[in-house]
Amino acid sequence: MSDQPSSARGAATYRRIIDAATQEFAQYGIAGARIERIVAAAQTNKAQLYGYFGNKEQLFDAIFFASLERITNVVPIEVEDLADWAVRLYDEYLTRPDLIRLATWARLERRPSGHLVAGQRYDDHKLRVIAEAQAAGRVRPGDPFDLMAMVIAMSMAWSPVSNVYAATAAEPPEVHDQRRALLRDCVRRAVAPE
Repeated sequence: MSDQPSSARGAATYRRIIDAATQEFAQYGIAGARIERIVAAAQTNKAQLYGYFGNKEQLFDAIFFASLERITNVVPIEVEDLADWAVRLYDEYLTRPDLIRLATWARLERRPSGHLVAGQRYDDHKLRVIAEAQAAGRVRPGDPFDLMAMVIAMSMAWSPVSNVYAATAAEPPEVHDQRRALLRDCVRRAVAPE
């Protein structure tokens, strides 16, 4: 992200821009997002937004990379139980569906193939942890990236980008508990050593 302002008033404006832009980009994507709506929702002006972020593309990048960092920090990987990691990802998608929508827009509008984030690797730690577990015989062999991608995809089975069903936090807790149990069991079986 760009340098955050030092004054309390500037920091509040900066935070309002981030919050408004996150909602705008999650709903409309990069091409569909409008700076006019963002500054109106953030109660600021274009000059201030551009002063903090440069342009619309850089604003999206700041929000998108912050969302990747958030998922990394809020849902750290624990190789001892990749199944529980998948369940924590599922819960994070329920809590913050905007984060998964941002990743979807980045995929649709920027990277039709290959790594979602070119040149920046937010998964290096995850890959190292999986490789170490594979070397210790606790996780099935194979490409650590492919294994990580599979676990993430399984965690997204009911996310806002699912092809069959988008879960919400408003659904009954027992429904989420059933999904968590199924997800945990399927991931455990998928990553178990041969």
